[in-house]
Amino acid sequence: MSTENRSIQRPLLSNKDEIEREHFRESSSTFIVGTASVSDIKPISSTRDFFREFGVECKKLWVLAGPAIVITLCRYSLGVVTQAFAGHLGNLELAAVSIENSVIAGFTRGIAFGMGSALETLCGQAYGAGQLDMMGVYLQRSWVIVNTTALILSPLYIFARPLLRLIGQKQEIADTTGKFAIWMLPQLFAASMNFPLVKFLQAQRKMMVLTVVTAVTLGLHTLLSWFLIFKLKWGLVGAAVALNASYWFLVAALLVYILSGACGITWSGFSWMAFKNLWSFVKLSVASAIMLCLEVWYFMALILFAGYLKNPEISVDALSISVKISGWTLMVAMGFNAATSIRVSNELGAGHPRTAKFALIVVVINSFLIGLLLALILITFRQEYPTAFTSSEVVRKLITNLTPLLTFSIIINSVQPVLTGVAVGAGWQTWVAYVNIGCYYVFGIPLGLLLGYIFNYGVRGIWIGMITGTVAQTCILLILTYRTNWDKEASATEDRIQKWGGKLDDKEMMNGRVDS
Repeated sequence: MSTENRSIQRPLLSNKDEIEREHFRESSSTFIVGTASVSDIKPISSTRDFFREFGVECKKLWVLAGPAIVITLCRYSLGVVTQAFAGHLGNLELAAVSIENSVIAGFTRGIAFGMGSALETLCGQAYGAGQLDMMGVYLQRSWVIVNTTALILSPLYIFARPLLRLIGQKQEIADTTGKFAIWMLPQLFAASMNFPLVKFLQAQRKMMVLTVVTAVTLGLHTLLSWFLIFKLKWGLVGAAVALNASYWFLVAALLVYILSGACGITWSGFSWMAFKNLWSFVKLSVASAIMLCLEVWYFMALILFAGYLKNPEISVDALSISVKISGWTLMVAMGFNAATSIRVSNELGAGHPRTAKFALIVVVINSFLIGLLLALILITFRQEYPTAFTSSEVVRKLITNLTPLLTFSIIINSVQPVLTGVAVGAGWQTWVAYVNIGCYYVFGIPLGLLLGYIFNYGVRGIWIGMITGTVAQTCILLILTYRTNWDKEASATEDRIQKWGGKLDDKEMMNGRVDS
């Protein structure tokens, strides 16, 4: 490009950027902080003030949480649908899908999801601060890091059978799971592309497109799974093909939306800036991955330990279905988790610490009430719901017996993910990782193994111990959140934005961009 052409194009780019930023300021003033659009929320001095601000914050919360709940439920339901179809193929097939989904994919996707959550912190805070230029660069940095990690983790799929045998899994389960895992390898890379895309769009509140795409994907996945598994009689191969296709459809649809220009200045094309300051991004990504993976692996271990009990197929099937249902309800809380991350990161980025704190209080109350309602519904229909997942009477009976533990888990998990969302929104991933290690692996798992194997409580004992670890973690996070200096957090957010990218000037935008 000649000097003359560059001099013409730069003012045009600058004018376009100013239009985008002005549009951002106008939309943000009516959404991000509502009644406190130009300043932080006023101190609440009476009950009337509390309920007035509570109502205002609830409206802003549900604009985010409602679609986020639908998104997380639909995405999680992709695996649930596959598992439900596999359950009608036989106990061995169900155990194979459960272990692959919970152990192998749970391990690797947990890392991808955790590393992608670094994007949630940075994009959310950048958006709240009006630093829109860097969001697309953050997305590309996340792709580089997460897909490189996926490539390193891919041998876990390829060598799943010998690895499962090495840790003592039954021969038939290890063989079937190993074959299914190899077919599921494409899902690993699809998830590595998808998680950063979702976080990028959520941070700028593009919730409707995410809702529509994930809902359509779930419908297509259900039809495709039924057709391949039962009509064409492909069995587990059909289940794998359907799940892979659905994940890649998600990625393709979101990429088309972003590359079409629908995200404005937040996506300015592919840029070499994605490879700049990678180490700082890697450190936050690793901290995010450790924090979230310690939680994912905790429940993955629950399924794994069940495989060493008497009648392992029955134990794994019953527990995996119960955990799936718990995970299904957990997706509601994860919707609140996403809303919390967006609200807290946006408000801290905008320099509104009191609003961030009040948003957290409102989210916790809403999520707890929803969790309590779901638990009551499940305990009411405890005799009926297992039929949807398995044809085995023995497995159904064990699931019914586990329902009281399941409902208690639902109530606890309605609060815990919200607090994790605060950690992501504020950038506390490293501290929470230490808390998770202590509560889950030093306390929860040893207690579960003691109750399950030494005191012969079986599956119930393992689950009771692990629930106790979750309760301890939740209590510690509540204390940490209560004692947080939110003014200090807002100041730290401003420093983080400046340190890890800040605002791109026109020269960087022109020299660093590769048109998509």
